[in-house]
Amino acid sequence: MINRERMTDLFVQLASIGSHSKEERDVAELLVCELRAIGADVRVDDAARSVSGNSGNVIARLPGTVAGVAPLMLCSHMDTVPPGNGVKPVRGDARIRSDGTTVLGGDDKSGLAIIVEVLRTLRERELAHGDIEVAFTICEEIGLLGAKHLDVGALASRRALILDSSSPSKLYTRGPSADRFQFVIHGLESHAGIAPEEGISAVRVAAEAIAAMPLGRIDAETTSNVIFSEGTPATNVVPNRVVVRGEARSLDDSKLDALMAAIRGTFQDAAARAKATAGGKQHRAWIEERCDREYESMNVADSDPLVQLVLAAGAAQGHEIRTASIGGGSDANVFAHRGITSVNLGTGMRDIHTVNEWLDLTDFYACADIVLRGVQLAAA
Repeated sequence: MINRERMTDLFVQLASIGSHSKEERDVAELLVCELRAIGADVRVDDAARSVSGNSGNVIARLPGTVAGVAPLMLCSHMDTVPPGNGVKPVRGDARIRSDGTTVLGGDDKSGLAIIVEVLRTLRERELAHGDIEVAFTICEEIGLLGAKHLDVGALASRRALILDSSSPSKLYTRGPSADRFQFVIHGLESHAGIAPEEGISAVRVAAEAIAAMPLGRIDAETTSNVIFSEGTPATNVVPNRVVVRGEARSLDDSKLDALMAAIRGTFQDAAARAKATAGGKQHRAWIEERCDREYESMNVADSDPLVQLVLAAGAAQGHEIRTASIGGGSDANVFAHRGITSVNLGTGMRDIHTVNEWLDLTDFYACADIVLRGVQLAAA
């Protein structure tokens, strides 16, 4: 029922348009035209002002043909990670890939194309459906900013299907909370060759803290990562300042809180050990810290009607779908925290965020079939 060639052509057209975060306007304008041609009510919100971008979120509504059906929101994001300008999609028999110089943009333009084709098919085939709301968000890749600045109070939907993961054989119903952290370590500068003992190396303090902190895979639900982002460039100066940034994630908020407490402790303990005497005075290292919750976890029970709807849609199309947890965040996390039950279904994207990215066309078509059937089943 889905017009596969038309959907694939739209994906190629979308992928060929650059849309780094905060630069989504050209893609947004194309999508607005496509949605209006279908008969949807479309607007672009003012989220651009909040993120200093050139486009807001594209919000649309396709009125239902069946009364009394709870509205459903379909969502994908318009931005891609760099390098995403000048994309040249290369199509094979079973996949579309980048030419190896850029990302492809299957994350998440595959989701955009699927949603447009589902709506187009509903109208062309005069298929029964309830009210459908669409959110094509901006700046997902740099902190889920579009979803955070979207006015959910203006939406009727209290359930959402996000198309932003790899395989349609998995429905992601659990996702982690994530904290971003920054530690600025302050030491004491001195000449590294003449009086190193009069200095306190901020780099050494940071190194000791990082060596002691829990890193990588903490357990099945919890991870952390850290990077150096700023430091003193001169090699003949004991560095008096260094900035360390990182993140921690967990499906369990209590584990995340405990992990962040441990990370803070390693930096404070390392700073407490670092001291030096210079000019007759004793000096100590000290820490500035900032830790922010970037997004909250999502956790939808398998018994939830939205989950059961997607599983039933998959079964009706001959696709077995399993519920699963995911280690990354998506717009689903934001909407779930803001009162909209949300789950994340895969579109066929592979090797995302790399120049080796490709789109599995079999999965791409399967996802569209599942979404279309799900919309129909909701109105049955």
